[in-house]
Amino acid sequence: MAGWQGVQAPLAQEQMTTVVETAARDLAGLPLAVLRNRRELGQRADGAVRAALRAYPVQVSPVQLQALIAQVVARVGGLGFLDALIPPNSDQFTDLLVNGDGTVWGRRKGAMRFDDLDLHPAKDEVWRAVEALLAPEGRACSESTPTVDVKIPRNRELGFGGARVKALHPVIAPGDGYPSLAIRLFEPEPVEPARIVRWGVFPEAVMQALLEAVGSRLRVLVIGGTATGKTSLLSALCHGIPPAARIVKIEDPEEIWVPHHNVTTLEARPAPPGSNVPAYEVKNGVDDAMRLAPNYVIVGEVRDGHAALSLFRALMSDHAGLTTYHAEGPDEAVFRMGVHMYADAGVRMDAAKALFAQALDLVVQIGWRNDRRLALGVWELAGLGGGDVKFRPLWQPGDERLGQVTRQRG
Repeated sequence: MAGWQGVQAPLAQEQMTTVVETAARDLAGLPLAVLRNRRELGQRADGAVRAALRAYPVQVSPVQLQALIAQVVARVGGLGFLDALIPPNSDQFTDLLVNGDGTVWGRRKGAMRFDDLDLHPAKDEVWRAVEALLAPEGRACSESTPTVDVKIPRNRELGFGGARVKALHPVIAPGDGYPSLAIRLFEPEPVEPARIVRWGVFPEAVMQALLEAVGSRLRVLVIGGTATGKTSLLSALCHGIPPAARIVKIEDPEEIWVPHHNVTTLEARPAPPGSNVPAYEVKNGVDDAMRLAPNYVIVGEVRDGHAALSLFRALMSDHAGLTTYHAEGPDEAVFRMGVHMYADAGVRMDAAKALFAQALDLVVQIGWRNDRRLALGVWELAGLGGGDVKFRPLWQPGDERLGQVTRQRG
């Protein structure tokens, strides 16, 4: 009898496949923090494989067991070619792209243009990466859901600042059968004002004057084009907020770090697919923030007229605040925001201009010049004149100091 106990049929290939599939299914939906932590993922895969093996009256060798665990880690981790491009393995990039032809592109920090990373992942590897990014949020990219947006939360332990992910199915983004993927990586730590100076965005004296303006409760709008660094500059300006201040941030998604302790973050979310639960929008966050006793209200980005109207109301009720907006100059910011407020909230252009002039104190523009990121101007709001919002220039490139700010807040 003892001899027969030592003779057991080996695990057949079909059974091995089933074990891997069962273990991978049991681990589906792990957060990215676990997927990026190879030690923890390996431990979880070990437990899942051992549990799946209980269905078979066989003994597997240590070598076979490790091979099964490795297959599960590869399938569940699924990031493949992306693994070396995102934290904690790399902090070089702000954006990563995969096009429908399978090419992989990256925009390095401080750069305006994308570089071809000369990577050629297999189609299945890209699909696994998309699945691994979307699964923790309970989402999938398919013909029935061909466009998907998810937010990956930050993880301090891994030095990962979080990310925004857009995935498109080939049915709407045709190519060679690859999904199209865009990943915006957020800063893994607060952006210190010294970094803004070191990057050459502002002279040190100008940066210090802006921090003092924020500390004096002036309301600041940061404007610029896509990927110009509006959020990074806003994060740095938050260092001017007094340490004891109460801050409420409203973001979509969360990406701003502030070096303060008394902070509440409200994050917008879309309506869950197939649910009657309504979306939670930036305007809802601003309205809720008014019941959270803020000294400062920070809106990561104003994207529509409802958010603009809610923010202006908040700022005009004696709250200090900062926000960003996509515009290529102060006059364009007034016009575009007015159009948004009229289209979305029915606010007439003259009323929108009056709100803009009363609610804000400073406008700071950042952009690109000769493929280099730098500040393009600072203006103080000077009220209305002839039906238009008036601006008083305080700084332009080449100046070493900020002009005298005349606006004051209590």
